[in-house]
Amino acid sequence: MDTLENKSIDGEGINASQKKENTFGNLKYLIVGIFFGIVFVKAEIISWFRIQEMFNLESFFMYGVIGCAVVVGVISVFLIKKFDIKTLQGEKIEIQPKTFNKGQIYGGLLFGFGWAITGACPGPLFAQIGTGATVIVVTLLSAIAGTWFYGLIKDKLPH
Repeated sequence: MDTLENKSIDGEGINASQKKENTFGNLKYLIVGIFFGIVFVKAEIISWFRIQEMFNLESFFMYGVIGCAVVVGVISVFLIKKFDIKTLQGEKIEIQPKTFNKGQIYGGLLFGFGWAITGACPGPLFAQIGTGATVIVVTLLSAIAGTWFYGLIKDKLPH
């Protein structure tokens, strides 16, 4: 079995599927993405106004949405581990243990500040653009640039 280091070196990642999808197979991800975007729009969780309400502590709405997502995630990970659930392709799902470092606090604060300033987090950027909020393209390009820059300097950062 490959080690974590070997899987990271070849660019596949620990949970990368070994079975490649064809173009038609990837269509399901596009359909789910469109459906997810519609749900985001209808639920107003991509609304700049809702996000500002959250950061100004004026409404519980977004905290409720985030809290529900966390609960669903916790239950999902518990069920995956307890019942050894496999992917749709039948491959094992490996959940690696996480180690804490103070960079996670700095990164979380930076992420939160960016979210509060722009009114957008990376998840719904495309849905916001799809609703006609084209100014969000600046946020999208900034997120891509920030990710690229992090990749450039991550080996030089303290652990």
